[in-house]
Amino acid sequence: MQEGYPVYERFHSWQGEGIHLGKSAFFIRLHGCPVKCPWCDSAGTWHPEHKPDQVLRIEADDLADEAFLACPEIVVITGGEPAIHDLLGLTYQLRSRNLPAHLETCGAYPIMGELDWITVSPKWSAPPIEESLERADEWKIIVEDEFSIEKWCQALPLKQSDAPVWLHPEWSQTRNPKVLASINQWVKENGPPFRAG
Repeated sequence: MQEGYPVYERFHSWQGEGIHLGKSAFFIRLHGCPVKCPWCDSAGTWHPEHKPDQVLRIEADDLADEAFLACPEIVVITGGEPAIHDLLGLTYQLRSRNLPAHLETCGAYPIMGELDWITVSPKWSAPPIEESLERADEWKIIVEDEFSIEKWCQALPLKQSDAPVWLHPEWSQTRNPKVLASINQWVKENGPPFRAG
């Protein structure tokens, strides 16, 4: 068994999305993702053409120490798909340093670890499991075309959600007027919990 977590990158910046927008954040991006979205913005975590030859493995306490020294307001564990890893050790080490642990996941895999905040960004090829539906603190819906929002609302109980539902255009669609108009119209017509991302 290999020791440590497979780390693609870690860096101190600020959260660019969701409720915690603008907060000082230390990001830990882990390798591995069985979902493999064609428009993935972190393909280096899984794609054979982008993944490095050697994957750096770092122990939980070393990652937590590095995060602690950065003095962030939150620590965001992301990927790839971070929930394919047992996050108990990492979240324990973060919490023992009073660092709030946030997770960004597609929601298709059991979550192992104590998290302070869970963002679920569902994907069609790996729909969220019941646990994720119950534990989501916020949703991030990737709007691929002008029909995406309606399709996700039929597939998931988003209209009844107590958690905010962020509508983000898929990165290659950020200038597509139909996609942007669908987000604009949906937020104006439906209001909470929907928000433009």
